[in-house]
Amino acid sequence: MDHLDVSSERARELLMSGVQVAKETVETFASGERNLLVAGSVGPYGAFLHDGSEFTGAYAQKKSVEELRLWHKAQVDCLVAAGADLIAFETIPSIKEAQAIVELLKEYPDCRAWLAFSCKDVKHISDGSLFRDAVEMACRSPQMFAVGVNCCHPAVVEPLLDSGREALGANMSWVVYPNSGETWDSKNGWQKSEQTAGWMPELSHTWLKQGAALLGGCCRISPAHITALRLQLKGSSTSSSDSTNSRT
Repeated sequence: MDHLDVSSERARELLMSGVQVAKETVETFASGERNLLVAGSVGPYGAFLHDGSEFTGAYAQKKSVEELRLWHKAQVDCLVAAGADLIAFETIPSIKEAQAIVELLKEYPDCRAWLAFSCKDVKHISDGSLFRDAVEMACRSPQMFAVGVNCCHPAVVEPLLDSGREALGANMSWVVYPNSGETWDSKNGWQKSEQTAGWMPELSHTWLKQGAALLGGCCRISPAHITALRLQLKGSSTSSSDSTNSRT
């Protein structure tokens, strides 16, 4: 996998400039109809390793909560300093990493965040921990306003949310942005899944009924998919119809 070799200071500049570009875009295109916010994205430690372990969370076995906390802190410091409206911790495969994030947020009492897990099936996140336990962990942070899933097959979202419903805090909502339903192969790239029910914007109505407040798409989801999603939600009486995002 190709990657850009830059210094820590240059990486900090790039992260902060990304937030500024997003905020300038909001100012250019915002209207009185919607309140547009900029979320600073923080992915899993495994993505930094370039070995595919972000899909399993196996690296967490060799890392302490403190080590993971410090790794995430460098990124959150940049995003907060640049003025991101909230932090999106996403594609987190490990409950230990979720614990590190919960501990880290204690240092940012004014920071709002969501935490989205990557999941391996209808009940478990990628490291094998129960989704309901992961939800309970995320709900320990008063800074967290949403927890959920991203970069998973759309077909597993409904049963996952059902499995974690009792663990969801009273002041928390679901955040949902699955991928296209394809699977990643490190040698051959994205592969069509044998499972049924890939990306279908109609599924969003079920997720809304389950309490989702933020909807969108992750890998292999394009602006066209998000347009279809908005058309599905148009005219809905729930305010979450305007809370769409795309991470491609």
